[in-house]
Order: sequence, then structure tokens, then C-alpha cells
Amino acid sequence: MSAAPIERSASPARRVLAPPVPPEGEGGFSRSWFPICMSSEVPAGKVVGRGFLDGKVVVYRGADGAARVLSAYCPHLGADLSVGDVQDGELRCAFHHWRFDGSGACVATGCGDPAPPRARLFSFPVQERYGLVWAFNGETPTFDLPEFPFPDGELAVRTLELDDVFPVDPWVFCANTPDVQHIKALHKITFDNGDPDPDDFTWTDHSFRYAFEGRLPSGDPISYEIGITGTNLFYQSGSVNGRWFGFIMPFGIPYPGAITSFMVLAAREADAEQGDTEAFLDAIQALEESIVDDDRPVLNTIHFRPGTTTRSDKALNRFLQYVRDFPRTHPSRDFIN
Repeated sequence: MSAAPIERSASPARRVLAPPVPPEGEGGFSRSWFPICMSSEVPAGKVVGRGFLDGKVVVYRGADGAARVLSAYCPHLGADLSVGDVQDGELRCAFHHWRFDGSGACVATGCGDPAPPRARLFSFPVQERYGLVWAFNGETPTFDLPEFPFPDGELAVRTLELDDVFPVDPWVFCANTPDVQHIKALHKITFDNGDPDPDDFTWTDHSFRYAFEGRLPSGDPISYEIGITGTNLFYQSGSVNGRWFGFIMPFGIPYPGAITSFMVLAAREADAEQGDTEAFLDAIQALEESIVDDDRPVLNTIHFRPGTTTRSDKALNRFLQYVRDFPRTHPSRDFIN
């Protein structure tokens, strides 16, 4: 009797993978603007500590009321300055009452000894906009925050922080934006004129955007321009049922391999005749939160690796290369740990 033929598995011997995208922290962190906290969390006189990159920073307001973001550990003996206070617009360490100005320089010691010239904190470039305190990972910003097509003074803005800390890098969440197939499959958004053409995307060295018209699963018509700035800021401007709104969802890095998420919602005060502005913002918030609800189980479990892709992934593949090429830096490394 002849032996039965051996069945061969149709599975490949190894998984086919595209070049990996290095995780944040490998070779530094993206040279971008990151949200640190809500502006409302930092009243005058308060010191707020937040995890950032692979360490910790503090946020407080100087005598001029402007927010400062400094490394959190005193150069004397390493006390955490978030348990300190603010005296005459200067940050004071709780341990020995060393004081620091907004540039991070030590300006006084509690014992009266001269301030050591080399005793200083790292001072991040800071912007306060859209209800958030932002810090740039770098000594000098290389681009600005994205802007809506209307002046800030014409907008009603609502800002909130999500409870989630997703176990991914910011660019993993942002990769959903050029992933047109995910928009259709997971979020069930339809496009009126076929899939957005990747060749119509507008790319810069620090962003991309594209536009489309379509419909939500509810059937409501939408006209959007969406994109990513840096590797961590989602931008959206457009209309639902003919009424304009703006949306920015920036991601912070409290520690490597994790992100915090904020939402900035905007509507035009001049459009109030189309309905109550707060009620409209409520509806937009519910819409954007429903999209995050769709993404949540995926983001909490994904083991993201660029693998076998198809021609429909052309824009996604370009974004992943954009992330690979995006400059990284970490000038605060020696201060925030």
C-alpha cells in the first residue's frame, strides 16, 4: 500500500513585512507640538506635573500670566518641582527653596548661596491656543499649529481631554487618516466621487491634507478637508448638513508607547442663525466621540506592523514613509528623567 501524500500548508514560511516604523523614543521623539494639559488646569499660582516623552515636566504661569513648560526635576538633588509652588512668578522647589525663572535658570537658592550658573531646567517652546498648553519637542519650533479658515475671534471653541490612554504611538492613530479603506469599512462613511485620489493629497515636510465629499452612516452629507500635522495632530475642517465646524485631535506622549488624546471643537458664531451653537457643538462632539468609539477596540489591541498591502493603501504607505523620515530629537533627555 502506498503512503498517503503529505499535505502541504498553504501558509507562507514567514510573514511578509514592509520596513518597520521605529517606535517613538527610538532615535528621539517626533519634532512636533504636543499638548501637555488643558489651559484651565493651570490657574495662576498652581504647578501642574505631567508625564512627557520619557520623563516629566511641570507647567505653571509666570508673572505675565503666560504658561511655561519646564523639566520637572530640581538640578540640586532631583526633587519633583510639581510639589513646589510659584513665588513672584518664579518656580520654587519645595525641598530647599531653589527658584527658577521661565527660561529654566536658577535665580536663587534658599540658603543664600549664589545660584550655580550651570543649575538650570530645560525650558520648552510653548504655545497656548485652543484651550491647551502645547510644548514643542525641540529647542526651536520648525512649524506652527494648524489653523482653521476663520479667525479665532469668530469661533466658539470647546476643548476636552479624553480619559483613554491608548497603548500606541501617536502616528498609529494618525495612520487612520490616510487609510481610506478603514474610513469606509470601520466608520461606514461613503464617498460621493469615489475614493480620494492619493495623487490629490497635498504634502509638506510636516503635514498632509486631502478633501472629499460624502455621507455619514446616518445619510447626512459631509464635505471635509482632513489631514495630519507633525505625526500627532489630526485636523479637520468642513461641514455636516451644510454647517461648518472645525476639529483638531492632538495626541500627547505621557511615556513611550502611550498617548493621551484631546479634542478641540469649533463652530462659527456667525452661523448661530442655523441653530444654537452649543447644541451644534454637542452634536459634533457626539459625532467625533462615536468615531473614537469605533477605533477604541482596535487601538487597544493592535500590534501595528506595516505588512502586506494593496494598491488601495498607496496613501497609507506614503504616510508611513513620511513618519519614517520625520525628524526626531530629544534635547530635554538629560533634564526630564
